[in-house]
Amino acid sequence: MMKRFGKTPTGHRLQRIKNSRHYREGSFKNVEVTSVSPGDASMFTILKKMILRPSSVKPAGELPHLKTDLKNLDPEKPQLVWFGHSSYLLQINGYTVLVDPVFSGNASPFRFFGKAFEGADAFNAEDMPKIDLLIITHDHYDHLDYPSIKKMEPKIETVVTSLGVGEHLENWGVKNGKIEELDWWESKEMQTDVRVSATPSRHFSGRGIKRAQTLWSSFVLEIFGFKIFIGGDSGYDRSFKKIGERHGPFDLALLECGQYGEYWPQIHMFPEQTVQAALDLQAKTVVPVHWGKFVLSYHPWNEPIQRFVTAAKKTNLNFISPRNGEPVDFTSVYQQEAWWLFENKDEKYERESATLG
Repeated sequence: MMKRFGKTPTGHRLQRIKNSRHYREGSFKNVEVTSVSPGDASMFTILKKMILRPSSVKPAGELPHLKTDLKNLDPEKPQLVWFGHSSYLLQINGYTVLVDPVFSGNASPFRFFGKAFEGADAFNAEDMPKIDLLIITHDHYDHLDYPSIKKMEPKIETVVTSLGVGEHLENWGVKNGKIEELDWWESKEMQTDVRVSATPSRHFSGRGIKRAQTLWSSFVLEIFGFKIFIGGDSGYDRSFKKIGERHGPFDLALLECGQYGEYWPQIHMFPEQTVQAALDLQAKTVVPVHWGKFVLSYHPWNEPIQRFVTAAKKTNLNFISPRNGEPVDFTSVYQQEAWWLFENKDEKYERESATLG
């Protein structure tokens, strides 16, 4: 059980952390001054808000999903498969990238907290194909899942992650030779035509009481002529504009859109900010993630996507929001349905006949 909590960086990792210009006074710092919970709200107030959450924080029934055979995706088409929250798979030219896989059914080390929605847990570690590149954005439990890593380790070729996170992975049995840790603005060429760069995000890290001992990042994936932005977790700041200027425009951006709250506005984006971040990045197509699987806030479970769609339409932003497990060619026109809408009477989801613009 204790292994699930991970391990604090030591040795050469700790020395590299101390040498980072983003590490000061004993912890990593965001680009802009950031508070996990700014304002004068007490912990009691926040706890009360979380305890008294409405029933709408969970879907009324099983989420629509597809159980795709991931080991036989069409290699001739660029493929995206979202597994809910921030876990997704990309396959381009037969090269497979998996991001922040959480397949244990929980977004925490405890079975009683953070349980996945029914229909959002159709996939497990055994369903995954050979993974050429695993990207771990940061070490929070809803992004770095001990049981999933343990089960998938034999099929993972290389892991790219944020500075210091490799200590958890190595402690869990991932061979050190497989692990590449990047500081912000560092890059690593994986092979010809595949390159990964770590870029800033506005968040924090930690799997216990002590925070910010490992880095949190977004990533730029340049792969066979495509540019893809992997957002991780982030509040909104001017970094998106800077990343867009340095690395954009992006063919695809996967951006956080969910688990926001008025008591932590600087570390998670509100849906309207997700749209603005996409514009800053110069993204051609956006996939809103970090919703649709776990209850980690107090907003209705499908509020993030509804607010996002409203804001995206106002700016003519092209977006894709597929069902869990649905393979999507992100270079083609996607007929979007509002699959997230449920009927109130019989608690079944409504398959909208009308498409979304």
